[in-house]
Amino acid sequence: MTTGIGGTVPIVSETDLGRAGTPGIVLVSHSREVAESVARLAGALAGGAGDVRVVPAGGDPAGGVGTDAELIAAAARRADSGAGVAILVDLGSAVLTVRALVAEGGDDGDEGLPPGARMLDAPFLEGAVAAVVAAAGGADLEGVAGAAEEARDYRKR
Repeated sequence: MTTGIGGTVPIVSETDLGRAGTPGIVLVSHSREVAESVARLAGALAGGAGDVRVVPAGGDPAGGVGTDAELIAAAARRADSGAGVAILVDLGSAVLTVRALVAEGGDDGDEGLPPGARMLDAPFLEGAVAAVVAAAGGADLEGVAGAAEEARDYRKR
């Protein structure tokens, strides 16, 4: 297990944060536990996620329910390998917070989102799994985004 944003998850390593050219993935939830659990599930269903940087960003800085722009931006910077970052969000203020960060634009500094970060219009769980599988399979950011967004059409009956 390695330390991720907001807790311990077996997806992101502090020393081996993925291969260059692979889009990173950030999972933003109001709950740290939900973000971490979805990261673990997506990684497991993708066969361990290979070299994909999957970083959960859930809850508020005090460990409660909520979202935090600084936590999300830090997660996106950790997920970035230079190939862009796909950000999936659960609902409500998570959407609004990430929209505001995207509107501010990426920068190369220690604050804000990295260049090439974008929020995906995708279901949180199914989109996360599809995004991680696509990234692990070598897809670029457009391919990862397309896979996650297509997950909306998965029928269960």
